[in-house]
Amino acid sequence: MKEFPDVIAWSIPAFLLLIVLERVSYLLHRDDDEVGYASADTATSLAMGLGSVVTDLLWKVPIAAAYALLYTLTPLRVAEVWWSWPLILLAQDFCYYWSHRGHHVVRILWAAHVVHHSSQRFNLSTALRQPWTSLTSWIFYIPMILAGVHPAVVAFAGSINLLYQFWIHTERIDTLPRWYEFVFNTPSHHRVHHASQGGYLDRNFGGILIVWDRVFGSFAAERERCVYGLTKNINTYNPLRVAFHEYVSIARDVRAAATWRERAGHLFRSPGWQPDAPPAPVTAPAAQPTPVTTP
Repeated sequence: MKEFPDVIAWSIPAFLLLIVLERVSYLLHRDDDEVGYASADTATSLAMGLGSVVTDLLWKVPIAAAYALLYTLTPLRVAEVWWSWPLILLAQDFCYYWSHRGHHVVRILWAAHVVHHSSQRFNLSTALRQPWTSLTSWIFYIPMILAGVHPAVVAFAGSINLLYQFWIHTERIDTLPRWYEFVFNTPSHHRVHHASQGGYLDRNFGGILIVWDRVFGSFAAERERCVYGLTKNINTYNPLRVAFHEYVSIARDVRAAATWRERAGHLFRSPGWQPDAPPAPVTAPAAQPTPVTTP
C-alpha cells in the first residue's frame, strides 16, 4: 500500500501559529470593514476542527475499502512520474469544484458542508471549522480512481488542495496581482464564497483554481463588503448543534411533508427549497337573490 505524508496533520502546528499571529495583528490594528475574531467563535471552530480529525479517521476505513475495490476493477493505471502530478492535481481540483458545488445545491450534502459556513466571522480559524459527517465527498473522486489514479494518490492530492485553502480564509489580505486573481483562488474570491448576501450566494466554489468558476458560470468578484454566515444564522457556539442542526431541520421537514415527492425534495433539492403551497379552495359565488316583480 502506498504511503504519503499526512500533510494536514504535519501542518497543524503551523495552522495554530498563524491563527495566533493573525489574531495579534487584529489586536494591533483592524480596519472598520473587518469583523476580526471572537473568542467563543474561535473556540467553536477549533472544536469542530478537532472533531473532524477524529471522525475522518472513522470514515476513512469504508471509503478506502470502496476506493480499493474500484481500483482493482479498472484496467487503467496512471504512472506516478513527475509530469503526471500536475495533471493529477488538476483533475483533483476539477473534481473538488463539482463536489463543493454539489454540497451547496443538494440539501442532504449541504447538511454537512453548512458547518464550514456557520461562522459569522472570517479568519484563519474559520478554515478549521470542518464537518464531522463528510460521508459523500468521496463519490465525486470516483472518476479519478476509475481512470487509474491510486487511491492514496487521490487522498494526497486532496490534502494538498485542503492545505492550499487554509490561507485564503482571511480578511488581512486584500487583492493579489491580476494574473494570480484570474487563475487561482484567493482571499478575495473566498470571502465572496463565505458571504451571505444574495449576489454572492453559491459563488466561487474552486479549491486551488478559480478558472472552473469562470468556465462554468459560478464566478463573482468581490465588489461590496461581505456579510459572513448563513442566510438564517444559527446563533450558537455549541459544537453538537453546529455539527447536526441541518440534519435536525431536514428530519423535521421530512416528517411534516405530505407526500413522498415532498420528502425527496427536502433531501435532494436546494437548501432553500419548499413545496408549492396548495391552491386556495375555489368557492362558488354566493347565490344572488331572485328579484321580486310586482304585477
